[in-house]
This record gives sequence, C-alpha cells and structure tokens, in this order.
Amino acid sequence: MLTSGDVVTLDLGIPAGREAGLFRLAVVVTAQRVIDSGAAVVHVVPLTSQLRGFASDVEISADSSNGLDHRSAAQCQHVRAVSTSRVEDRLGNVGAVVLAQIREILGLILDTV
Repeated sequence: MLTSGDVVTLDLGIPAGREAGLFRLAVVVTAQRVIDSGAAVVHVVPLTSQLRGFASDVEISADSSNGLDHRSAAQCQHVRAVSTSRVEDRLGNVGAVVLAQIREILGLILDTV
C-alpha cells in the first residue's frame, strides 16, 4: 500500500522535450486520504541526481529511511499523475518535513499559496 512521501520506482515512458521520463525514482505527493480511498491514480514528483539548484527543486539527502543511495532533487516542476500500475517498487519514505517542503513548492508553482 502506498503512502504519501513514498519514494517509488516507476516507468514514466518516453519523454517529450524536457519532460522527466523513462525508468526513475519519484516521490508520491497525493494526499493520504485520497490514496486510502483506493485511488488508481496518484501524483508523483520525479527525482534526479543532477543537482542544479533550481528554485523548483527540493534537495533530499540519502538515508536509510528514504532508500536513496545518493543526494537527489525532487523536480517539482515535473509533477504528474500516474496510474498506480506504473509503480514498480517502494524504496522508503522522505518523511513529513521533506514532503511538506515539496508540497510548499508545488503550491507556489500552482499558485495555491
């Protein structure tokens, strides 16, 4: 069962232009109450190991709880909805603090804060 903040592996398919794509890690950002309702689609933010310092990125340190093996950046500008069938594995969870940082950037991008 997925939870908000999970780091998952999934196949985002062939990218167009500068989209994030292919097989990669991502953070599940969908609200837990939506996931608990049996959602067949969740929202994810792809991760990258290319740390560029963009204002829309949230850097995440690797640790045993999130399952990352190197420092990564959540690319909030690439948020997307995906079928739960695309999720191949769960590595860990980024925790409440990092999830809140990601959601704050998403709020800025979507002009909801």
